Amino acid sequence: MNLTRRLLMKLSGLKFTQDYLCIDKQTFEPTLRVYLTNQGVIVNEISTTHTFVGYSPQIFAIQFYPGHTIPTTAEIIFSQKLLSPNERFGKKDAVASLKMEKIHEMASGGLNLGFYRGKKGSHSFLPGLNQLAISLHDKLYNRKPGNVFLPGNLLSQVHIAYAVPRTISLITVKEGENFNLFPTDLHGPVGESHYLISLRHAGKACAQVIRQQRILISEMNPAMYRQVYSLGRNHMQDPKPRENFPFGREISKAFGLPVPDGMARYRELALEERFEYGIHRIMLFRVENSFAGEESHTLTHVHNVYATWRHKQGQAGNYLLR
Repeated sequence: MNLTRRLLMKLSGLKFTQDYLCIDKQTFEPTLRVYLTNQGVIVNEISTTHTFVGYSPQIFAIQFYPGHTIPTTAEIIFSQKLLSPNERFGKKDAVASLKMEKIHEMASGGLNLGFYRGKKGSHSFLPGLNQLAISLHDKLYNRKPGNVFLPGNLLSQVHIAYAVPRTISLITVKEGENFNLFPTDLHGPVGESHYLISLRHAGKACAQVIRQQRILISEMNPAMYRQVYSLGRNHMQDPKPRENFPFGREISKAFGLPVPDGMARYRELALEERFEYGIHRIMLFRVENSFAGEESHTLTHVHNVYATWRHKQGQAGNYLLR
């Protein structure tokens, strides 16, 4: 490693060497709350009603009830505090904030979805000098083939998005007699009846999902974290015979798809609607069946920037280091 790179890594102030740290969601406390705001006033908490579906650019889907006008812009804050609708908040209450603009709408499952692209993000997870060093390191050393470079403020926006634990699930897709199995963390439920998933539209895995339109998505036991990460290469792989994948004996009820070893919960999904934005194809599925296994813990991950802030705050981190 050259001297410049070592210096930038030291100046970054980061506690951990890995960008993304795996955790057990159920034992990771406390977590930040996410609020939709308007001119310094809380509109409502969206911690469980937003879905992170894009990082190039950053895209959030926010759920609104029918009759609620979907705003053309959105301001979001991340806070340790429990805040109430119509409450005015101070600058000290927000450890991070995002300004976003609407790019798309969908209506599904009795909810309206507004899709928002990040315009500017700011956070106090690290001092300004540390953030500058991270940005410069990214600019100099992360422009690699196959790697998505995050220019300018987009890098900070992504650090903020991953300050909330994001579930890493595995998708099973079948083509003929062959299969593919690959991870995703850009996804989430829309009420009980629908589900959002975002994949890179240029990936082979995405094309397989579009062709087949029926998939299985499985939340995973945290103990499977190394295996789940190792399957990332399958986004650019062709389907292969079943024995090439870590499937167990269980078969899904509705579609008859093999369930991966270590499954905590699965959903069987049928594609209904989709659109492209940036490098992403964002897909809305109908939930055909849902099954919760005996395992009650879920594999998620957060970014090193947030994990470093937690460490400085004296907050525990049950990190699973690869």
